[in-house]
Formats: sequence, C-alpha cells, structure tokens
Amino acid sequence: MALIENLKIRVSEKMPVIVFPEGEDERILKAAKKLNEDKVLKPILLGNRSEVEESADKNGIDLSKLEFIDPSEYKEIDMLVEKLVERRKGKLDEDGARKLLMDPNYFGTMLVYTGYAHGMVSGAVHTTGETVRPALQIIKTRPGFSRTSGSFIMLRDEEMYLMADCAINIELDEDGLAEVAVLSEETAKKFGIDPKVAMLSFSTKGSASHDLVTKVANATEKAKKLNPDMAIDGELQFDAAFVPEVGAKKAPNSNVAGYANVFIFPSLEAGNIGYKIAQRFGGFEAIGPILQGLNAPVNDLSRGCNADEVYSLAIITAAQAVL
Repeated sequence: MALIENLKIRVSEKMPVIVFPEGEDERILKAAKKLNEDKVLKPILLGNRSEVEESADKNGIDLSKLEFIDPSEYKEIDMLVEKLVERRKGKLDEDGARKLLMDPNYFGTMLVYTGYAHGMVSGAVHTTGETVRPALQIIKTRPGFSRTSGSFIMLRDEEMYLMADCAINIELDEDGLAEVAVLSEETAKKFGIDPKVAMLSFSTKGSASHDLVTKVANATEKAKKLNPDMAIDGELQFDAAFVPEVGAKKAPNSNVAGYANVFIFPSLEAGNIGYKIAQRFGGFEAIGPILQGLNAPVNDLSRGCNADEVYSLAIITAAQAVL
C-alpha cells in the first residue's frame, strides 16, 4: 500500500513511541513485533504480566525484545496518580485515580499525556467509548475545537479519499460540522491529499428546501470563516461532488463540485453507512477511524481488525504525532 509505505519511511526517521493497552491480544502482539522489527516506531505493550507473557509465548513472540509495562508493577505510578488527580481538577481523588490507572486505557492515555509516548492505539478488545473516554478526559481537544471526530482514509489502487465523521458524533450542529470539515481538511493534507472538501446533503445548492439542508449550507460558510484558505463547497449531493459532468451541471460555479476528495457527511448515520458502502460495494480499503481534534493522537481499532490493520493504524497514529 503506497500510503503506508510512504509514511513508514517518513515516520521511521523520528521513531515515535506508540502505546498499545491491549498487549495480551495476539493481533496487537503480532503488529508490535513487526513494527519493532521494521524499525518504524517503538511500541509499548500494556497489560497483566501473566496474560501477556502467556499470549506472547503461545504466538512465538519474544517479549524481551519489546517494551512491556504491567500497570500494577509500574514504579512511577505515584507520579501518574498525582498528575491524573491534577488533570481531573477535583473530579477524582487519589484512590480513584490509582484505581483508574489499573485500566490499561487510562494508563496508556497518561503515558501519552505525560510525554512518555507520542500516541496510543486501542480498540481491538475495548469499545470505542472505553478507548476514547480517557482521551477526552485527559488529553482533551485542541484549543479552538470543542469535539473530536472520526475520519477514514479510503484507498483503492491509486485513488485516495477521506470521509468524516463516520465514527463519533451521532448528530452535529452547524458549528460541529464546520469543525469536522476544518479538521478533516487538515488530516487529508497530512496524508498527502490535496483537499477539496464537499459538505454532503440530499440537496445541491438549494435544489431542496429543508432545515437539514440549511444546516449544511450554513456549516459550509462557518468552515470558510474558520479556514478561509480551504477549498470547500456545500451543500452538495454526492454525485455533484464526485462526478465532473454532474458537478458542472448542478453547481457550475463551484471550485469543488465534481472533484471533491474529502467528504463531510451530515450525520453519523450517513457517514457510517457511506464509508461501509464504499468499502463493501466499491472495494475500498478503509483505514481508521482516525480521531481528529485531540491534543495528541489516540486511535480506535475495530474489534474485528486483523494484525495488518493494527500495523497500519499504528503508522497512521505515529504520522499524526510527528509529521
């Protein structure tokens, strides 16, 4: 895959540290072993020592060649407790913080927050909520943004697109959609896409009249104010956004219609269905969800993932951190 191979070269020059809270899972172990052998990044595995050692032994993986931390044995746990209590500002006492840090997702998030690791990849075993909640509480969203969102890079041969939000926010207001557009444009650039952003709807430039259409049109204008330099247009139907001939007819004055490569869906319902249709009907590989808007990258695997997908998302996470 050209994207991942290109990112491997760029990321390996900086050797970022990525933490994996699910160290006992064989997919995580296999991906961490390959990442370490390929000298792409430095993986840190977390988990219960006996469970991780048993799984590593079962899968023929030499754990001594990988950094592994059992949170219950961590010598600097008091420091993490102190920093977690401070970060939660009165919402957590020391006993509560110590208990939370036995959860590998909270422990891993604190390694990122304190700078020991550059990013985190979880979700092979845990739910999206269990992965994302610690990040929202501890790493938090970047200044100027009030939420995180989930984008997918869609790959097929030489084609590459980005779709969002397909993973996090069930329904967004105008400001939320504008934020997703700005963050997605930024993500697209980081991964080599020259972004042309389409704000999708069931209407193109007023062809239908509805509050949902107005919301997308207004969100487009708000996104332009947040980033006046971005190429963005909306509201656009998908065919008008993607097919040059249709775009020319339906939105003749648009600088995006017909040539969009970043697609912002009006709701999670549409986004989740849309990327899966592209994946299953269209034969696209979907990489993600890539979480956008956090102060440091934390990404969520599908629980149905394989080791190769863990490997790819780890490289994506590393690229978010250091490129």
